[in-house]
Amino acid sequence: MTAHIIGYARVSTNEQDLTAQRNGLAALGVPADRIYVDHGLTGRNTERPGLREALAAVRAGDTLVVTKLDRLARSLPDARDIIEDLTKRNVKLSIGGSIHDPTDPVGRLLFNVLAMVAEFESDLIRARTREGMQVAKAKGRLRGKQPKLSKSQEAHLVSLYEGGQHTTAEIAELFKVARSTVYRIVQRTTTTDQGFSHVE
Repeated sequence: MTAHIIGYARVSTNEQDLTAQRNGLAALGVPADRIYVDHGLTGRNTERPGLREALAAVRAGDTLVVTKLDRLARSLPDARDIIEDLTKRNVKLSIGGSIHDPTDPVGRLLFNVLAMVAEFESDLIRARTREGMQVAKAKGRLRGKQPKLSKSQEAHLVSLYEGGQHTTAEIAELFKVARSTVYRIVQRTTTTDQGFSHVE
């Protein structure tokens, strides 16, 4: 049976590009039609369809190739589970061109070190993200969804609506909002005015 080389690539967000990883896998001898990818999924997410397909595609004697270990897994337990599964099925793992040999004590040690580094980097990124959000919130940058129109714009909208010279569609187009927004603003303003009319 002919041994095959299967590649796997992953990026954590939809905005990131897989080109560099695809090129890296191609340089390592992986055919383009044998590269499986996951877009917008973190290494901690075990429900990765691309990885699942890659693991299903490899057979005994094949080699699974990744450019870096953190593309395959971001936690030590996950990395160990994957390598144990590959080892039981007699599938080799190539990390950036270096074949991991689970039967070699030094190879196992290096693999564990790489997996721990990947896990540490993942934890560090998450911690920095949380800190950044806290700082942004403290500076007022994360204040939630802001109103589409200012108070003065809403007042102008209501005056045009009550003037009867423009259709709701025309007003919505003028203020770049949906017609439902026009009705909502008018209703809210009318309700507020009625409430104030009862105040002596």
